[in-house]
Amino acid sequence: MKLVESILTRNPCYTAGRKITVKGLMLHSVGCPQPKASVFINSWNSPAHDTSCVHGFIDGNDGTVYQTLPWNHRGWHCGSGSKGSGNNTHIGVEMCEPACIRYTAGSNFTCSDVAAAKAVAKRTYEAAVELFAMLCKKYSLDPLADGVVISHKEGHSRGNASNHGDPEHLWTQLGAGYTMDGFRKAVKAAMGGASSGTGGYTKIMGDSAATAEQMRNYIKAKNPNVAQSVLDMVPLYISEGKAEGVRGDIAFAQSCLETGNFTFSGSAVTLSQNNFCGMGVTSNGVKGNSFDTPQLGIRAQVQHLKAYASTDALKNACIDPRFKYVTRGCAEYVEWLGQKENPAGKGWAAGAGYGKKILSILKGIPSTAGGTSKPAEAWYRVRKSWADTSSQKGAFKSLENAKKCADENQGYSVFDETGKAVYARAAAFKPYLVRVSIPDLNIRKGPGTDHAKTGKYTGIGTFTIVEEADGKGASRWGLLKSYQSKRNGWVSLDYAKRV
Repeated sequence: MKLVESILTRNPCYTAGRKITVKGLMLHSVGCPQPKASVFINSWNSPAHDTSCVHGFIDGNDGTVYQTLPWNHRGWHCGSGSKGSGNNTHIGVEMCEPACIRYTAGSNFTCSDVAAAKAVAKRTYEAAVELFAMLCKKYSLDPLADGVVISHKEGHSRGNASNHGDPEHLWTQLGAGYTMDGFRKAVKAAMGGASSGTGGYTKIMGDSAATAEQMRNYIKAKNPNVAQSVLDMVPLYISEGKAEGVRGDIAFAQSCLETGNFTFSGSAVTLSQNNFCGMGVTSNGVKGNSFDTPQLGIRAQVQHLKAYASTDALKNACIDPRFKYVTRGCAEYVEWLGQKENPAGKGWAAGAGYGKKILSILKGIPSTAGGTSKPAEAWYRVRKSWADTSSQKGAFKSLENAKKCADENQGYSVFDETGKAVYARAAAFKPYLVRVSIPDLNIRKGPGTDHAKTGKYTGIGTFTIVEEADGKGASRWGLLKSYQSKRNGWVSLDYAKRV
């Protein structure tokens, strides 16, 4: 978590100087399509902004947390209800919202890019988990205790906040799969997980801890008559898993469970269906889905696991026929794949102990229980494209050396062993025009409010930006063309619109 102090010293809430004994934390979202925390900070840091003030904002573009009040300062973040105000007891933090949503009425909105919106929601959710875990430790709070970690919506239901629906309204309408119950559990887990039960759980997302050879050895020991076609397809669990960020050894262990170690004894599916996970077998007598090749069957299984374990978009085209039925991200851990063990009552299978059965198989594969197997040696290749093998400039064990080679050869990229481009030479910056609509946009000697003002303003008009940079006080700074030679004329791009 990146935490930046940006106290709203000019806001009347700060100057009032009232303190609280922190008894809880309240999660908000801003209620408008604005992912940049700096826009709110710049607007709220004014004596005229006398109606609201929160302890922090979480930027939607990069997940940076901006602290805008001392944590024990009384904020103006939730109003009041029939039983008083959470302002007297709770720290309030706002998550910024995607730029691609448009509110229609109340908390309802439309979205022009669901994938982009979910990415913003994921960044702010994960940063909020880390922030709340830190604050719970700081103030010795138990996030699972009643009324300690709540949303603005829950605050209203408890009678100590105004009538708002955030942030659940955002998560629900985007289909992000997040809930406040899940959030509280995640905060507890981030604190160390000792009593949350997830500290020792097994995440589905990640790299395979077992090699293809280890998995082959396991299945040959369990099923000496295993078909050669099954042994031949085992490496696909690793490659297809890697493509989506799913542990391929977990998918393999699940297949062993679902197929009776590929004997298909008692299974509703057959080897010829290329369905190794019982996909589509929704009740007794149902045959389940079929796939043209083993690779497609394993790909569908991996995609289905990713649907449960993550809210990230798929890398390959979706061929999982049941992907759309999953509440995304509802089972981050193998232990939660069973509906009876899942905190939200959702999961892959209805039978008790489903996740534990998969883990029992996983632990039986040599060297996988502790994740200690040595990863395969990786090579990075520098080519114009993965298919153009004749253009290869070299193969490197060091990614940094491969990047250096690509930088020295225009039009070249770095590819890993699966053919995925992991690095491309950055394109040269192209100057562009911006329109400034305010008369008093300060010009500074460097990119950031920690650099001195030149004493000049841009005025209203159109200007050329020749360089960009990060800096304090804005999401991005731009260098004006007229100051290019000495690089001493920078403006906040939050107040400039690209044309």
